[in-house]
Amino acid sequence: MSPYNTAPRGPRSAASPDTSAPLDPTTMDPRDIGTLRAIMQALRMPVTGCPWDLEQDFSTIAPYTIEEAYEVADAIDRGNRAELCDELGDLLLQPVYHAQMAAEEGSFTFDDVVEGVVRKMIRRHPHVFGDDHARSAGVAKGFWEANKAREREALGKRLNGVLSGVPVALPGLTRALKLQAKAAKVGFDWPDTAHVYDKISEELAELRDAPEDKRAEELGDLLFVMANLARHYGIDPEAAVRGANAKFERRFAHIEDQLKARGKTSADSDLAEMDGLWDDAKAKGL
Repeated sequence: MSPYNTAPRGPRSAASPDTSAPLDPTTMDPRDIGTLRAIMQALRMPVTGCPWDLEQDFSTIAPYTIEEAYEVADAIDRGNRAELCDELGDLLLQPVYHAQMAAEEGSFTFDDVVEGVVRKMIRRHPHVFGDDHARSAGVAKGFWEANKAREREALGKRLNGVLSGVPVALPGLTRALKLQAKAAKVGFDWPDTAHVYDKISEELAELRDAPEDKRAEELGDLLFVMANLARHYGIDPEAAVRGANAKFERRFAHIEDQLKARGKTSADSDLAEMDGLWDDAKAKGL
């Protein structure tokens, strides 16, 4: 059997933690991933490592992992390639960090992470990496879903239903989108946006009339339907909200700049003046 067999693997035996002395990353090639791994090993080395890094665990680092992914997306949205390069480096540090902690506890290593994704990519693309027959067949309808289902079964993961497998830790609107998309694949979906708009009106009315202890629930229902509308339009709701946030920042910065030119701050102004400057920013396409 080839050492690069791409069949799904069963549970790994526990990895042996690396107890060797760390390499000196200052003498290593800064363009080599091994240097980044050496830096992380040194940061996590008891006694000589960084006190902050030594205090961290998977749960405390997870929020940074999510934050770095968003900063990558932000750099892409702004078209800033220099910042994208920098943010991708910050994001790359995250799997190195998690893998170092896993190696310390003996669960898996960075090499296991790399091997796992390599095998998965080859396995999921038989139309690229398979034999002549597989390449000529292309990608059949439903291939991705069936493939992932087989992988989950091979790994002993329970398949609880149509909506299984959508990570709870995803941002709310993104998770709503994925849940709705899964339901839509089995026919649980409105046929057009007119029905979605009707539902939005219904949920908005329920929010308006909701008692205080039900407002959060009703607002959640409204946001869920808004995500559904975004899905029907082919819009990423998280990206749309990020765009709205950026627009708000631009326009409010215009308000502050104009107030400063008048020798004032927002604390010295009132809503009517700031609203007028907001309209000015809007008219200027900010």
